[in-house]
Amino acid sequence: MSEVYGRDLDLNLLRVFVVVAAAGSVTRAAGQLYLTQPAISAALRRLQSNIGEPLFARSGRGLTLTPRGQSLYARARPLLQSLVDATLSPPQFDARRSERVMRIGLSDGMESWLLPSLLRDLAATAPHMRIIAVPVQFRTVVDAFSTHALDLAVTVADELPPAIKRTMLLRTGFVCLFDPRHVRARKRFSEREYFAADHVIVSYNADLRGIVEDMFQKQRKVRCSIASFTHIGALVHDSALIATVPDVVAAFTQRLYPQLAAAELPFDASGGGAELLYPSASADDAACKFVRERVISVTAEMSRELERRMRRRNRGKRD
Repeated sequence: MSEVYGRDLDLNLLRVFVVVAAAGSVTRAAGQLYLTQPAISAALRRLQSNIGEPLFARSGRGLTLTPRGQSLYARARPLLQSLVDATLSPPQFDARRSERVMRIGLSDGMESWLLPSLLRDLAATAPHMRIIAVPVQFRTVVDAFSTHALDLAVTVADELPPAIKRTMLLRTGFVCLFDPRHVRARKRFSEREYFAADHVIVSYNADLRGIVEDMFQKQRKVRCSIASFTHIGALVHDSALIATVPDVVAAFTQRLYPQLAAAELPFDASGGGAELLYPSASADDAACKFVRERVISVTAEMSRELERRMRRRNRGKRD
């Protein structure tokens, strides 16, 4: 580059030259470049002065390239096109080199169940990426997208504005988590046994109502109400408390507390699911698209493992 500057060569002159050569006319080139004809002619004179040879010859009312002009045009045109492409094209995304910080909204169940596996996956596929996990749930996820500028979220969701895209990740049901050392073990609680037991529930409203109260309008004997599923296992472990939790939360909790067991509820509380949510504005963002694909892949593999665990559990009950 020092040689270029040393010769005082204005590279903009090459752009003018290439356009004039392609157009075959100063008049047509002036229209394409939004310059006056005298400005075009002055630029060509400056370029020819730098090169020391004529680049054009008159041909009727137009211009033709001299041999020196043909040589310059053949070499300059593809190089200028490459510069234009490099300027206007988005940079290629390289996951292994990316240092992008991604803000991911996660419900407390997904934070415990999904985040550890996602981080292990990204350690192998995008080792320099960093994750900021933002707590969300179905009542707060819309506000979280506006106030925390989330790149994506994984949670249960109700109505969403059109600007937020959604993809179903997995269907979830609910099971009853308990410690069989203190609660009689069985494959399914009767409704009488279920409502006679002491419960620990998760309430996002800081009250004594959870999913069962909201769905079935029946009040359980709530001994303790907490704000997330994170510590459910610690509370149920070595106690007579039972907890109604999503099956993905039960699977994660049982890995931490293998003494705990899961049983079917006396009523159908299925039909929910965790969704992948993201702003439509980031649909084509390469880094966001990459992380969304990794979330989908990791969730699919974990869902298959969950199904295998549930089949083994159901076979054990039948035996």
